[in-house]
Formats: sequence, structure tokens, C-alpha cells
Amino acid sequence: MSERILITGGAGFVGSHLADRLLQEGYKVRVLDSLAEQVHGTDGWPAYLDERVERIHGDIRDAEKVAEALTDVSAVYHFASVVGVGQSMYQIDYYTDVNNRGTAVLLEALAKQPVRKLVVASSMSLYGEGLYQDESGNTHSPAERAAGQLRDNDWELRRDGKPLKPMATPETKQPSPSSVYALSKYDQEKLCLMIGQAYGIPTTALRFFNIYGTRQALSNPYTGVLAIFSSRLLNNKAPVIFEDGEQRRDFVSVHDIVQACVLALDSEKANGEVFNIGSGQNYSIREIAAKVAQVLNKTALEPEITGEYRVGDIRHCFADIEKARTLLNYHPRVSLDEGLRELAEWLRHQKADDKVDSMRSELSSRGLSL
Repeated sequence: MSERILITGGAGFVGSHLADRLLQEGYKVRVLDSLAEQVHGTDGWPAYLDERVERIHGDIRDAEKVAEALTDVSAVYHFASVVGVGQSMYQIDYYTDVNNRGTAVLLEALAKQPVRKLVVASSMSLYGEGLYQDESGNTHSPAERAAGQLRDNDWELRRDGKPLKPMATPETKQPSPSSVYALSKYDQEKLCLMIGQAYGIPTTALRFFNIYGTRQALSNPYTGVLAIFSSRLLNNKAPVIFEDGEQRRDFVSVHDIVQACVLALDSEKANGEVFNIGSGQNYSIREIAAKVAQVLNKTALEPEITGEYRVGDIRHCFADIEKARTLLNYHPRVSLDEGLRELAEWLRHQKADDKVDSMRSELSSRGLSL
């Protein structure tokens, strides 16, 4: 009899791709998902979710639903979260309630119904700024940029007045969350590792970098810059870029994220560990906007560089994935160009409700953009 694995938040972007892979591997898959309207709209269970998946419609904060979902389960992937840096800065109670309390409800249930493995989806956002280097080769973990500096459109991190050079960020960098969302993801990670150790539940935290791919929500203006750019372009609108567009990130295919999740499931070396999961490459936001426009044949729509700063945003952060390579045998397989071609083919059959302008108005009205 095959094992049954629970994915919380499993009807979403990453969870559904993981469900596909686990089914291919011969596992039974159960999903607990609230089907949040901001992600799924009002259509209920998404058509892309494999019909073999056992479905429980429920909130991660509902102890009875969580207990039901854990029945006869041997491993758990905890993906249930609300996601959005900017939005988290004014929906403070909601983000901490779902992400922090929801995780606590799950862990309290797991203390009574232990499993052989817990894998929690953490986030690169917990680092705040990434790691930097000065011209002498010394490394720095700078704090947030000053508001006065940002008002002057001086975007780079500096040391003694000189700009610092961004470096790949390893897991050893001290977390410094700069948004409510980032703090909640750090709390999720720490809670899972702490309770896992206390109750003898082997636990692994995967710090996902900027994920892209098919099935990503196209109408949520607070998460997934590739999806946001795609939504704008599908509506024949220019991509909106904050600051000057030179901020750098690591964009990783959802297929590589799934690879890491599957590797973590049976790896004893991963127990009690945290791992960066990215592509090991970095690109500027301006470069990404150009690449998305190219694959969608929308190059005539030049990006709008706003010169605005959103509270909670960071300048540079991209992944050092050496630890995942060494301990998990994780090796990214999908290049950005290959992943974007797959995304473009999927996008041709999608409709997107562009909400970027309303997001900008919301943040501005609350004093959360400069």
C-alpha cells in the first residue's frame, strides 16, 4: 500500500506541480486548501489539479480540518501561506494569523499525529538584503536603506559612501526580515524546525527564491514579478518596474522547486537543515521584463520605470545553492529561457485581470510607497 502525503496549500501554483510529481512517483496525495479568492478567484478547485488528488476544502487555522487532513498521512509538505510583501504591511493581522497561527495549528496536530517527514516552504524574503562585498573583499550584511536615500533615488547599498557589490547569499547569512510577510515566513521555518526537533519529526526548511512557471496566479498583484509582468502584457499594458529596475534576483523554475521538494522527502542529511533553493543565476528586474516581453511578442510595450520604492522591498538578493547541491544533490535543470518558453505557451491560453494600478494606489494611500 502506497504512502499518503499531505500538501497544505496544495491547490496552488507550487503545490499542484508537486502533487503531479508525487503521483508519478507512486504516492497517494491529499491536499488541504482554503481556495483563497486572491489566488484562485471564485471558480473553486482549479482544473489543473489532478483528479486523483484527495481534496479537503479547509483553512489551515481550522484544527478539525487539519486533524482530518492528517489522518493516515506519512509525510507533510507545509505550503499553506498568504503571500505578498507589500500587502502584508497593511494586512498585518491577516498575514500573521494565517502564516503564524496556521503553522502553530498544524504543528500542534502533528505533535499528536507524528509523520516521518515535514518539509516547510520557507522564503528568501527572510534574509532581507542579501550578502554584499566591499572593494576590499570584505563581506557585509547591511541593514535597510534609509528613507532619505531612497527619496533621492539613491538605490544601492553603501559603505563609507561607496556602493557595495551584491554576492550570492548563503544560508549562514543572518536573517533580517524587512516585511511582515518575511517575518511570518521566518517564524514558520523556526516553528517547524523547533517542534520537529522536540517531537522527533524529521523536518527540512526550503528557502525558495523567486519562483516562476505555469499555474502561477496572474491576478494577484502582490506576488510573483514574472506573473505580474505577464498579466500586464496580456492586457496590452507596459510592465511596471519599481526603483530603477537594476535590483537583482534569482528566478527559479517551479520544476526545479519540485525537484528539491522530492529530494528533501527521503534525505536524512536534510533533517533539521535549511536550504536555499534557487537557480544559482541572477538577473535584474529590467532584464526579466525584457525577456517576458520578448517571449510574448510584446516588445513594443516598453517598461514603465517608476522611480518609486515600496516599503518592505530590498535591493539585491540571490541564492548561493552550494549547500543544496552538496547535501540534497539538487541541480537546477531548467534554464530561464527554457522556462520562459514554457510559460509563454501556457500564457497564450490564459486570461488575466490586471490589478497593478489598484495595488499602487493602495500602497500610496497608506504611505507605503515613496
